[in-house]
Amino acid sequence: MKEARHYEFRDGIVHCLLCPQNCRLGDGETGRCGVRRAEGNKLVTLNYEMVSAVALDPIEKKPLYHFYPGSYILSIGTVGCNLSCGFCQNYELSTGMAPTRRMSSDNVVELAKRKFNGETSIGIAYTYSEPMVWFEYVMETAKKAREDGLKNVLVTNGEIQPDPLEELLPLVDAMNIDVKGFSQRFYTKACSGPLKPVLETVERAAGRCHVEVTNLLIPDLNDSEEEFGSLVSWLAELDDTIPLHISRYFPHYKMNLPPTPIPTMLRAYDIARQSLKYVYLGNVGDEEHSTTFCHVCGTAVIVRSSFRLGVKVHLDGRKCTKCGAEQPIVV
Repeated sequence: MKEARHYEFRDGIVHCLLCPQNCRLGDGETGRCGVRRAEGNKLVTLNYEMVSAVALDPIEKKPLYHFYPGSYILSIGTVGCNLSCGFCQNYELSTGMAPTRRMSSDNVVELAKRKFNGETSIGIAYTYSEPMVWFEYVMETAKKAREDGLKNVLVTNGEIQPDPLEELLPLVDAMNIDVKGFSQRFYTKACSGPLKPVLETVERAAGRCHVEVTNLLIPDLNDSEEEFGSLVSWLAELDDTIPLHISRYFPHYKMNLPPTPIPTMLRAYDIARQSLKYVYLGNVGDEEHSTTFCHVCGTAVIVRSSFRLGVKVHLDGRKCTKCGAEQPIVV
């Protein structure tokens, strides 16, 4: 255990100030995330240095398509989450059921600097479960990674208060933020959390680090053209070059709805492409809809056949090799 950051003790209650769930905890009580607990007049974090998953992943699996395409990154995760999504893909981690092992921040940074089967990591991705509820450890590790020239990537649900986000952002190079739907009705029913702070996280991070957005399209819950169109319009108004990953839902954890129909995915792609320059489909096994096309001439500048077969980059630096237009891609 380690004393947590971002809390107050008032009137005999510990007030957690890390995320929008705003947990108020009496002595011995644990927050919604499952990993922050009141101990007397202090808040402690239970998952400090506790790692549940480690892997060297293609950066495209985060998914990040416009951030060092074709590279690899050391991915680490812990346990705990401040949402309760019935469709969670990593519920063993988010609910705290997965085993953990202790790894210091120094251990992780040293691991990120090693070669694995000839591959070198560009940095560290805090992923798999929700990294924001691992705040103290992520801050500590990210500082050391930055000092060693490594990149820091967050794969997050975006549920964090402004103050801790502002503290963390200077250490972050890229984020994939999961905007799970575009109505509070959906967030209440399917995720048990608020939507507005997620949108604010995207808005605060955009322009401060590289940002990409993922939306899991679930039949009859968040796939209406009206709701999806509102998400696209909001993102386009913020920055129409932010990549949007539309991911296909499959039954998992507590949710047994049938998979998202392919025609629904293609219709969402068409809607998004009317307003956004870069749109991708996930979990469909379709090379065309995972390829990056030049937003000026339409040339395929990054072709992703699959994670195993690799990524073919057709860029001159950041410029399209055909028309010379600069692409908003970190290389």
